Formats: sequence, C-alpha cells, structure tokens
Amino acid sequence: MYHSIWKKSHYQAGLRYGSMFTVNPLSHFERSAEKTAFTQKCIPLYQKYYAEILEEMKDISEGLHMQWKTVAESLFTMYCFAPQNRCSSFAFCSNGKTILAKNSDFLTFVKKLCDSPYYSIEGGYRFVGNTTAWTEIEDGMNEHGLAAALTFVYPTQIMPGLNAGMLVRYILEKCKTTQQAIKVLQEFPIASAQTIILADRTGDIALVECNCQKVNVIIPQQNKNVVFATNHFISDTMKVYQYHGEDDCYSHKRYETLSYAFENNYDISLQFVMDLLSGKKGFLCQYDKSEGIDTIWSSIYDLTEHKIYRAEGNPKTKSFREDNRLQKRK
Repeated sequence: MYHSIWKKSHYQAGLRYGSMFTVNPLSHFERSAEKTAFTQKCIPLYQKYYAEILEEMKDISEGLHMQWKTVAESLFTMYCFAPQNRCSSFAFCSNGKTILAKNSDFLTFVKKLCDSPYYSIEGGYRFVGNTTAWTEIEDGMNEHGLAAALTFVYPTQIMPGLNAGMLVRYILEKCKTTQQAIKVLQEFPIASAQTIILADRTGDIALVECNCQKVNVIIPQQNKNVVFATNHFISDTMKVYQYHGEDDCYSHKRYETLSYAFENNYDISLQFVMDLLSGKKGFLCQYDKSEGIDTIWSSIYDLTEHKIYRAEGNPKTKSFREDNRLQKRK
C-alpha cells in the first residue's frame, strides 16, 4: 500500500503526484460515450461546489502527460457505472470511547494500486485517508477528529454530481464535525448511491444513506449507540432505490454479522473491533480469493484518542499497526 503525501496547493500536490508515475495508471479504465457525456455534465457542478478538485486533476494529468478530462472521466464515473468496492463499516460510542472502523473489500487486482495518502493542502484540514484510486477518498480521519467511511450501494439511478469518494474527500478536507458533514450531504448534488458513516470526537455518530434523489440520516437507537452498514440500504425510505439483483458480495451476510456482534457483546473495546474486522465474530472478511475479491485493507479510527490503526491487507492475516502521520506531520 502506497503512503503518498499531498501538500502545499492543490496545483503543486496534483502535479507532484502525477509526475511520480512511470506507466499509465489508467490503462485498465474503459471509456465510453456515456461516461464522457456524464463527466461533461458533472464538471460545472464540481466547479461550483469543489473547484479545487478540478485544479488538482488538471495538474495530475499534466504530470501524467494525459488529457485532464480523461482523468476526470475515470474519477467522476466511479461508483456510478459499475460495481465498485464492497465494504463493511460501523461506528459506536461506548464507555467514553468513540470509534469508526471499516473493512474495504474489492477486486484483488486493485491491491497493488491502493494508497493511504496524507493530505496537508492549503485551505483545507489535514487528514489521512485510504483509496483504491487517487484524489477520491473511501475512509479517513482529519485533524479535528472527524472520521468518515463510505460503502458502495449499486445505483438504480444516477445524476450528475459528486460521487461517494469525492463526498468523503470534501468532508475530511472541509468539515470539523458530524453535523457539518451531514449538512454537506444534504446540500450538495450527489451522483452515486452509498452509505456514509460519520463520527466525531464528541461522540456524535450517524449513518447517512443517500443517492441522487434522497438523503436519509440515521442516528443510533436509544441505548444502542452504534450504526453500521454494508452494501445495501436498510431504511424503508431508501429501500425503493435498492438494486434487487444477486447479492454476490455477501452484503446481507456481513450485515447479519455486525448486527449479531453488537447485540451480543457488551464489552466493546479496541480488541473487540479488531476481532470483529478480522472475522472472529462471524463472516466479514473470509472471502474465497478464487472469486477475485478480498479485504484489501482494514481501518480503525479512535476519535477519542485521535489514533489510527490499519491492516494493509486482509486483517485475518495482516496485523493492525498504528499510523501516526496526523500527529507527526504538520
């Protein structure tokens, strides 16, 4: 897993990153007229809501010696046109401790492309995140103790807007609290379908199920200060947008594991979280690799202690190690 560093301006960070590649990182990306047209409609919305990202992508493409709209097409159509990452995520506040955690499950060939970037961009908050691409972020925590994690939901409708990874990136770069992040999701145009779990250091946690039509905020039930998600919507409000094809990523099975674990374990600790993520509480990461899918990283964000732990690979076989870049770097 790479550990890239993005600092100074969006221009400088993007140019530096793009110049690092010696081969085309988009060789596997399949363009289409539909994707191109969709990207063209997204660009004005990014210009309005997140113009810095366009600048960053233009300079990445300059470093890659590619047309910037090719880079934009690869990033803006993520989560919209094909099945993406299959993940399990949860957050809880218990015994004075708030934790958000996630298993990122994806196609095994993507392992060699994964990055855990550190961002310290002018005009934004410092954060550490994880991604299967670049620029977009799939989970992370910022300097103010706000963490966010997405899970992909197969879209039945899409519209031009910001996709899941760009929304998480914006939240970590621009927001301090869970409530600020929720406001962003309620106000921004959304392209894809996803869940986003949010947690901050005050113990404010929420699960947001959203797509291009609706945003539904789920707060923990009374006396059960936990939220969790896999790759399907659970609220009646959002089930109308649920794809009803084959559950080939075991989304419901993983959801059952999370539900049972939190219903039947009262000593919720950091070790409990590690055990749950590594499959010791039920099916969560025990994929048959011959099917071409695996857990490619596992992250734990301790908002109370402001600490990050990550297993770079399947946590069933890889150990969690502390990542202290937020503390060490400025």
